[in-house]
Amino acid sequence: MCMDLSSELIHSLLPLYMAVGLGASTLVIGLVEGVAESLALVVKVASGVLSDWFRARKPLVVLGYGLAAVTKLAFPLAPTLGWVVGARFADRVGKGIRGAPRDALIADIAPADLRGASFGLRQALDTVGGIGGPLLAVGAMAYFAGDFRAAFWVAVVPAAVCVAVLVFGVREPDRANDERGAARRPSWRDARRLGSRYAYVVAVAAVLTLARFSEAFLVLRAQNVGVPVASAPWVMVAMSVVYAAVAYPAGAAADRGQGRRLLCAGFAALIVADLVLAQAASAAVVYAGAAIWGLHMGLTQGLLAALVAAAAPADLRGTAFGVFNLVCGIALLIASALAGALWDWVGPATTFYAGAGLTGVGLLLFALGGRDVGKLASGA
Repeated sequence: MCMDLSSELIHSLLPLYMAVGLGASTLVIGLVEGVAESLALVVKVASGVLSDWFRARKPLVVLGYGLAAVTKLAFPLAPTLGWVVGARFADRVGKGIRGAPRDALIADIAPADLRGASFGLRQALDTVGGIGGPLLAVGAMAYFAGDFRAAFWVAVVPAAVCVAVLVFGVREPDRANDERGAARRPSWRDARRLGSRYAYVVAVAAVLTLARFSEAFLVLRAQNVGVPVASAPWVMVAMSVVYAAVAYPAGAAADRGQGRRLLCAGFAALIVADLVLAQAASAAVVYAGAAIWGLHMGLTQGLLAALVAAAAPADLRGTAFGVFNLVCGIALLIASALAGALWDWVGPATTFYAGAGLTGVGLLLFALGGRDVGKLASGA
């Protein structure tokens, strides 16, 4: 939660800082966001495999959060766009290092019949930080009279608190007597053991990611309809409030076998959000679209993580989360680059209409082939 507080403060201001303060085009911002997030997801493959190989999750989690905390110092000190881009990439590498081991650790600890609720709770707490970050950004921009660099310094504090809590307050379960501890170490040939159910979950997530580009475009849409730069982060607050409120109940519903319905509802929510944002002509409509976007996130993100944990063998969960995020990373890079190009060459409305169209195709494909998802999510 603390790292999300720090990261979302930066993330809610960075697109505007790059566009207004450093003169970057929307295409450049889209490419930077796509490459940054994709880089994080690609790194998760290596960290996930390593956590399975060494059967130790916490050291990689500490390394990832520590690197992200250090990069928070770079944003207020960066003199040029190149430095900002470098800091953004390094921050996302830290996210990549910690992501798969953290999710695998949650899956190791959580009972199978509460896995959906556990990942839903994790998403909800992350999103509480996602709410606080933009609120801090708004307050910092007001207090520092629109000075982006001064506002970025505020993000350093919660990042440092996060690392301290992780180092001194989190213990990894003892695996000395675990049956996995006596098993052979995984190899690349073990990838075949992930199976067709896991491949299906990854395919669903890839389609959703391809249709849902970076949330940076929500902030840019707010500015596009006339929201002042200092107030634009409120759009992230609107999205995150709904996301946090929905994530845990959605995870609990998945544990009761409602996974397929939740994913169908998530697809539908993204279509509605894209259509609302495409037609937005005022701040209120953009906030409404962002809130529906948050509904989509709450319905799908924790559930997809629980589905990966349920589909993968216990001794390959780190690898499973890593590959899952690699595929999603490639999809995100493509989606963000296309969204930035459409925005610059055609216009904001077309960007969101294209997202709605892709989501509609994904919903149709899922409706035809997703009958076993509910059973998988409930551990059946």
